[in-house]
Amino acid sequence: MSDSTDGRRTKVARVIDAYDLTGMGSRLEAAWTGQTGDRTSLRDLATEFNEAVLEAALREAGSAPLEFEVAGTYEALSEATDPDATRARRRLEREGVDIDALESDFVTHQAIHTYLKRDREASLPEDERDRGERKIESIEKLQGRLTAVTESAISSLAAAEELDRDDYDVLVDVRAVCSACGTDRSVTELVREGGCDCSP
Repeated sequence: MSDSTDGRRTKVARVIDAYDLTGMGSRLEAAWTGQTGDRTSLRDLATEFNEAVLEAALREAGSAPLEFEVAGTYEALSEATDPDATRARRRLEREGVDIDALESDFVTHQAIHTYLKRDREASLPEDERDRGERKIESIEKLQGRLTAVTESAISSLAAAEELDRDDYDVLVDVRAVCSACGTDRSVTELVREGGCDCSP
């Protein structure tokens, strides 16, 4: 499917244009949805995408890197506190690459997901979508059971006069907090939206 032109283009779409990564959108979609075989994870797609960006930046600077050099350099850059990262950055600077601009164009797996869903309107095969709903159903069933057990315990304790009364409202809310941006949301919402979308 062609990219959206509604003006709400994502970072991935903008980077594809900036680095002239022709065909990247359709390749990402095909790999994520499993059109050509096994599905590729969003994290692996983000790595492949960022390596393509790195390679394009090097070629624009006049270099002709080999595939293993690109992969090794990107891996080093990903280790922000590692000495290898410093060496990789210096090497890129010598090649004439604007390293700060390059790293700002790297994307996260969530950015890939946002691009595929929003710009390409891609979706997973039916059985993959059903898996998320099945997980949500399991979580909600467990929440219901915990609520029932807790209400029974309150009633029992109240009857034994170990609790002042039994008319308390019991609320069970399973939530997830993003370690990157601190967003706090219900697990149901998180699963249905595919993440917190903190890096569009």
